[in-house]
Amino acid sequence: MAALTGLASALESYRGRDRLIRTLGYCFQLVGGVLVERCPARSEVGTRLLTLSSQLSHCRTVLRLFDDVAMFIYTKQYGLGAEEEDIFVRCVSVLGNLADQLYYPCEHIAWAADAKILRVDSARWWTLSTAFWGLSLLLGIARSLRMILMLRRRLRGPAVAFTSRLPRTKRRAMEAQVHSEVLTLLSNVADLANAVHWLPPGVLWAGRFPLWLVGLLGTVSSLLSVYQAVRAGGQAEAPTP
Repeated sequence: MAALTGLASALESYRGRDRLIRTLGYCFQLVGGVLVERCPARSEVGTRLLTLSSQLSHCRTVLRLFDDVAMFIYTKQYGLGAEEEDIFVRCVSVLGNLADQLYYPCEHIAWAADAKILRVDSARWWTLSTAFWGLSLLLGIARSLRMILMLRRRLRGPAVAFTSRLPRTKRRAMEAQVHSEVLTLLSNVADLANAVHWLPPGVLWAGRFPLWLVGLLGTVSSLLSVYQAVRAGGQAEAPTP
């Protein structure tokens, strides 16, 4: 009963619903891709699951039409990252926010072109939006790696080991932050693999992933995101593509 109550509470928020839709969409793509490619007898069921996955993805695309303001507010609040101690972390975070901010209008134009609202080539705008998403993920990976190295250096530094004066609560907080950054890193790596797959053919491994692998990577990323959201307890965050 407590689990159902927690789920209902999470679904009351836009971010909670978006995480569920994202997770279900990739799960359906994973199972559907396996059935279509590996189980010919159940290919019809697999096709239906893939169709459902596609519709859920389209649902998220439409809902993201309203994310620009939220992303702008988040970017404005972060500013130039004056609270960050490390200049590298500050730079990649600012650039990542900029990439996220540019991602949304590009996707909106691509969606409008597919819906015949705008008379432009949607493929170019989908490619541009995917490129901005991939850039944001790459910058996020660089940020997480830097944060992990910095935090581990503080935890294992000779001064800390010699004096043993680091408060237990602070040590636990730093260890929890390392854990969070590792999960963010893994999630971003999984998403980046898919982002490259959706770029035009000829770019690294673009277009080479089977459907089930795209679903698997997306499912892993989504579950990690859900786990982090539960642990964070609803702290402020940027919208997620």
